[in-house]
Amino acid sequence: MKKTISAFLVLCLSIVFISCQAWSPAGKPAPITSRQCLPSFPDQNGWYGGDGAYSICLDEKRTLWLFGDTFASPQAGRKDRIGMDVILGTTLAVSVCLLDGTFSIEYFLKKKGEKFVSSFDADEWLWPQDPFIAGGVLYIPLLSVQALTGNPAPFNFRVAGHKIARISDFSARDPHLWPVEYLDWTDFIAPEIEALAPASIVHGGYAYFFSLLRHGTDGAGGRGNILTRISINAMNQPDGRFEYLGRDGRWNKKLIPGDARIIFPDGVSELSVRYHAEDGLWLAVYLSPAGRGEKLLFSTSKTLEGPWSAPVPFDKTIGEVDPGSPLYDADTFCYAGKEHQQFSSGRDLVVTYVCNSVGAPDHPQSFLRQNLFLYRPQVLIIRH
Repeated sequence: MKKTISAFLVLCLSIVFISCQAWSPAGKPAPITSRQCLPSFPDQNGWYGGDGAYSICLDEKRTLWLFGDTFASPQAGRKDRIGMDVILGTTLAVSVCLLDGTFSIEYFLKKKGEKFVSSFDADEWLWPQDPFIAGGVLYIPLLSVQALTGNPAPFNFRVAGHKIARISDFSARDPHLWPVEYLDWTDFIAPEIEALAPASIVHGGYAYFFSLLRHGTDGAGGRGNILTRISINAMNQPDGRFEYLGRDGRWNKKLIPGDARIIFPDGVSELSVRYHAEDGLWLAVYLSPAGRGEKLLFSTSKTLEGPWSAPVPFDKTIGEVDPGSPLYDADTFCYAGKEHQQFSSGRDLVVTYVCNSVGAPDHPQSFLRQNLFLYRPQVLIIRH
């Protein structure tokens, strides 16, 4: 379970409408987003917490949210997760901002008979990564995960493959009514890559990914994030079309980990990379994988290829891993830090993160199951 912004006002009857459109490097302005409309993740529709929390604008009104492994129950009003089912895979929600600026979210949990199942391929364990839209088609990268015996939870898994959910029509209200085509990219991606799309960007006719190397494949015994790309025109026929950025700034068809340009040496499994036109910079946001995720970091660059600035912590405390906080528990760790640009206003960034526990999640008295505040996206507003 581990796991941009100049604007103009759109006036209509003196009400500010919320838009999912964001700035592109071309610098085209988008309608302003409201400071009032901030994400929140209440327990409803059977959803009682999930990690990941990637988001993408589907149109000017709707945002799609993707969560990883999710606690679910048909019983409303639960005060804990004791005995609650866990959906292994991906769950989905769609949010809108109402006319008064209120954030409204609806979770869409899939069922097979009486059992809650993953939204994508109920027979396979698929975790969501950073989605993107290219040519009017929604692409959702997915990690194929397999369970490992002998490893303690929540780290008892390994990444076994890379898939893409290709969705050409996402107009229906219920995401489970969208036609999904699954593309298996496992054999076309360098085997040294652990996770293809911790962050995804569409830019200049390519889809770029800040891919995570497998441990020990960076030539120094560690791991890090490298830059991978593929032409949008090659998405359906990717064989031999992936390129990897080398230390010399050249794009190579073959990944040689020791010669790859390491963008983020920390090695981050989830982050956001978004363009901020008012600064002329790309901004990466993530929680440090070192320690227990105590530091929310940012890094900037004028280009995707870099050079990227050294990571700098935001002046924000992550309460769940702060010993001076009432939320603190010694077994808690935090991750999945990322920016949600469509909800930002002015110089304020809207960021989410998730905290988990190394305690056995299936134990009825585990901290994770007793406390609903854990294992759900937490929202921070940061003056950038």
